[in-house]
Amino acid sequence: MYAIVEIKGQQFKAEEGKYLYVHYLGEETKEGDKVAFDKVLLLDADGDVKVGAPAVEGAKVECEVLTPLVKGEKVIVFKKKRRKGYRRKNGHRQYFTKVLIKSIVNA
Repeated sequence: MYAIVEIKGQQFKAEEGKYLYVHYLGEETKEGDKVAFDKVLLLDADGDVKVGAPAVEGAKVECEVLTPLVKGEKVIVFKKKRRKGYRRKNGHRQYFTKVLIKSIVNA
């Protein structure tokens, strides 16, 4: 069984027992907190597929926060204009939250 769920504007494939790195959920989340996402776009239960319009009614994905703040890989942003002497180099590291998918509830 898996579900396609929208979390903070991004879509993820959620399966029970798997980990997800989602955008940072905020300072109020602590390690061990239970989090539920109810915007399930698609639900597949062993071949029985339900597609929401836009979301499946009553379905939700229950997760546990393992690490509330994880820093992603560094992305280098380099800007240059030819023959003008303009060069800028910046780096950026995105914050993520690591969650473990406990269950997918189909109602």
